[in-house]
Amino acid sequence: MDKSDWWRGGVIYQVYPRSFQDTTGDGSGDLPGVTRRVAYIASLGVDAIWLSPFFKSPMADMGYDVSDYCAVDPMFGTLEDFDELIAEAHRHGLKVIIDQVLSHSSDRHPWFIESRASRTNRKSDWYVWADAKPDGTAPNNWLSIFGGPAWEWDSTRKQYYLHNFLASQPDLNFHNPDVQDALLETVRFWLERGVDGFRLDTVNFYVHDRQLRDNPPFPRGRSNDISDANPYGYQDHLYDKTQPENLDFLRRFRTLLDEYGARAAVGEVGDGERSLRTVAAYTGGGDKLQMCYTFDLLSPEFSAVHVRESVEAFENAVADGWICWAFSNHDVIRHVSRWTKPGGDTDAMARFSIALLACLRGSICLYQGEELGLEEAELAFEDLRDPYGIRFWPGFKGRDGCRTPMVWNSGEPNGGFTTGKPWLPVPESHRVRAVDVQEEDGNSVLVRYRDVLAFRKEHPALSIGTIEMLDAGKDVLAFVREAGNERLLCLFNCSGGSDEWNIPAGSGAVIPAGFPGAEAPIDGSRISLPPFAVLVARLE
Repeated sequence: MDKSDWWRGGVIYQVYPRSFQDTTGDGSGDLPGVTRRVAYIASLGVDAIWLSPFFKSPMADMGYDVSDYCAVDPMFGTLEDFDELIAEAHRHGLKVIIDQVLSHSSDRHPWFIESRASRTNRKSDWYVWADAKPDGTAPNNWLSIFGGPAWEWDSTRKQYYLHNFLASQPDLNFHNPDVQDALLETVRFWLERGVDGFRLDTVNFYVHDRQLRDNPPFPRGRSNDISDANPYGYQDHLYDKTQPENLDFLRRFRTLLDEYGARAAVGEVGDGERSLRTVAAYTGGGDKLQMCYTFDLLSPEFSAVHVRESVEAFENAVADGWICWAFSNHDVIRHVSRWTKPGGDTDAMARFSIALLACLRGSICLYQGEELGLEEAELAFEDLRDPYGIRFWPGFKGRDGCRTPMVWNSGEPNGGFTTGKPWLPVPESHRVRAVDVQEEDGNSVLVRYRDVLAFRKEHPALSIGTIEMLDAGKDVLAFVREAGNERLLCLFNCSGGSDEWNIPAGSGAVIPAGFPGAEAPIDGSRISLPPFAVLVARLE
């Protein structure tokens, strides 16, 4: 438990508490529900739990609008419930990482209530305030990810305040050292309660350009992380995020973290085509974050070429930093739905994708339900709770489709998630994939996840080894992972058609390593690759 680099190559399981397990019958998951399921999480073979926000909040953005950083929202339970969860996780050998939403607060946070009261109070400069232009319009052209301008007029101060998300999520002013001090004290609060690390929400949004310069247009023909249904993607976000001063705060954050020994932080970086350079800056040098994740492999694009380019871009950009790869999370369409062609086999994609994820160099993050092969839920507009989806419907349906409740028991109402009315509907197609069904099926997606994660843990080359990409054509991904005396060849046919790969001369003996599932056959120097075939072999 005290190994300082436990996070390096670790497997993190993300729990969205509101949708994991309800113990009160109110239709929303809670912390006692997570505690009840810790043994299940441990059975997957993961190393840590990441808890999405459970802090006190008006829930305008499902808890990412915090009104008290040091309190548990009654919806989820109490501080004592949190302490019990920490203790139970540690008894099972699991670390606990909690979500820290530091870039912004709720507009109901006492800090903001005081800040907006006047231009002269003690916290008047704790948020990003600016005068209107002479014609009354906003200070610049910055846009909110959730739609419309990133500025909201306040009638008391007669100024605009910045919000990169909802108008009820005002941005904190990180140029003010008092703000940084106060936020770091909230981080210390949770460290004192025994948390093992933090996932830092929108970590590159903390600091804004002091001069409030306009963002230029985003050049056509280049890629970004935002749906084309959202005009936010029309700008090149040079000034509203990813400012150089952020590095100083991250060093302060790391200094605090290091006071508590074996703790770690993973940052969420949404920065378009600059994301990997940002990861390099935020994780390099050993004095900031231990690791970050980007949206490179959380995108709709799935191909051998894209995966290789993403991995190589990271390896080329980051000398001593670390990345955390993920295919799904609470903000994107579930990957089996994103990547499976219409009419295709989503279970086959689920089995293939966990094999690929487990072989990549870096830590990996799994999102609750992906181990069951859950598809994106199709919800009616009247069932939506996500303000992002409600704002951009129907061009963009939001994030509720990946946030529907976990399914535990196929024969129980709502899949065993709640005895009441669930806060989001439980699709029938999910209920038949419940945990109890899959644990009885030796060929299920759940069993494959457990087997693959056990294999990864048994082979240091996969968890901490180096990676070397090999030429393999446009549909086949080939690379070698190496640590100590172990060299593993990893092959993946990322297409729905058959392919083959010729073993390079001088590679030595290629011996299948017993990777879970049917491995591609080796015929002399040629390896036949059926659709979505996988081969992990020892090079001797």
